[in-house]
Amino acid sequence: MCDLLDQLGPEAPTVLPGWRAKELLAHLLVRERQPLAAPGILVSALSRFADSAMSSYDNTPWSEQVELLRSGPPLWSPFWPPFVDERVNLTEFVVHNADLARAQPDWTVPASTPERDEKLWSWLRLSARIFYKKSPVGVVLHHPTRERGADIQAKAGTPVVTVTGEPAELVLHAFGRDVAKVDLAGAPADVAALTATPRGI
Repeated sequence: MCDLLDQLGPEAPTVLPGWRAKELLAHLLVRERQPLAAPGILVSALSRFADSAMSSYDNTPWSEQVELLRSGPPLWSPFWPPFVDERVNLTEFVVHNADLARAQPDWTVPASTPERDEKLWSWLRLSARIFYKKSPVGVVLHHPTRERGADIQAKAGTPVVTVTGEPAELVLHAFGRDVAKVDLAGAPADVAALTATPRGI
């Protein structure tokens, strides 16, 4: 993520409407380094505090901002403890790296990493129901190299849409990223209903 930020610079586009690399990096820095403002990332009533905190990096040289992220969460950050860092930051950086990388014209699908994929699959087992809770149809997540019995039921109910993809792609889909490389199997109306429904926290 940091290498990509270094390479592309602050004006690079992302797949997030209205956000360049500059806004994406500021978001990540606020999340890790400004715990009093960070709730504004998720709570709309507090968003002005997060926006103000993001703006506080405007005069910091780009290379310094990237280095702050590369150095990891500081001691006062809620993300500093290693077990929190691994459980929470893994998906955060997988998603935001894709937000940046997949907006570039020369983007290619990255190679999968077995160890990382296992961690992402475990995260999906624990968290997928939260991310698909608004779905009007049942949702099953399927890894193409696993037996059907290992599928994850992300939303109970019928009819069902099966989302098939590598773990990183399934995580992107769960976070509502339409750039996820997944296959959606189900009746066309049900697939359309899932696609139109907000996903994420």
